[in-house]
Amino acid sequence: MSKNILITGASSGFGRDTAETLALAGHRVFASMRDTNGRNRAHTDALKAKGIDVVELDVTSDESVEKAVQSVLAQAGRIDVVINNAGIGSLDVSEAFTTEQVRELYDVNVFGVHRVLRAALPSLRKQGEGLVINIGSVLGRVTSPFFGVYGSTKFALEALSDTFRYEISPFGVDLVLIQPSAYPTSIFHSAQQPADKERVAAYGEVAGIPGKIAGSIAASFQVENPPNPHDVAVAITELVAKPNGTRPSRVVVGNSLGADSLNQASQAAQAQLLGAFGLSFLDKTQSA
Repeated sequence: MSKNILITGASSGFGRDTAETLALAGHRVFASMRDTNGRNRAHTDALKAKGIDVVELDVTSDESVEKAVQSVLAQAGRIDVVINNAGIGSLDVSEAFTTEQVRELYDVNVFGVHRVLRAALPSLRKQGEGLVINIGSVLGRVTSPFFGVYGSTKFALEALSDTFRYEISPFGVDLVLIQPSAYPTSIFHSAQQPADKERVAAYGEVAGIPGKIAGSIAASFQVENPPNPHDVAVAITELVAKPNGTRPSRVVVGNSLGADSLNQASQAAQAQLLGAFGLSFLDKTQSA
């Protein structure tokens, strides 16, 4: 059954591949991104050439998000699936990122998700069914040195995803959090760089570790069978095809790095918490 799907951050990476994969599966896809008539004009034209609708949407702007959602509703009549994919990465000495940089990171990775949900959920709740997919990371479960600032945004998304999933479940709306591991996408090329270079230098030899981590990750993409970013698009397409109420709360894609074990432990702890407050009826997800 064809569904109307809105996806953020669709100019490249997971978002672009997912938009194209879902369109090939027969869905009407609204691929959203910033600056569709400027720096992303080539991406816009390429997506449109494949029959994909493109919507201007800046997740850091309330006005832009509201306008984009209303545009999709005006064109399609309803939204069945919302995919929060837009995100920014970062890798370096945590102390060297300024407060403003951390604020910018949260504005996209956390506040941006909240903005999109506030704009889209009234429609999904009113129609009594729908699906939200948030793109998190295994680094939202396990913590790596030098990825901590980025990881903290994904930890925040874990909490947001849980509470939204519980709260919207009585309205027939599912929410699934995808937790990808490292894949060769543009997020590494566009990752935030620390503004305070003096703080980086003050770490001496330790300051060289992030570069070695980046090199190790890059090397892992040069093997005979490297991680395939398409795995994420496939996982999302499978989730979209599932009936409401049959989807898991989380899906790890790629090397879990221990996140799967923490997911299981968290699921048990959450069940205990909900039971203690008499709220178990709000958890309608299936075990992964």
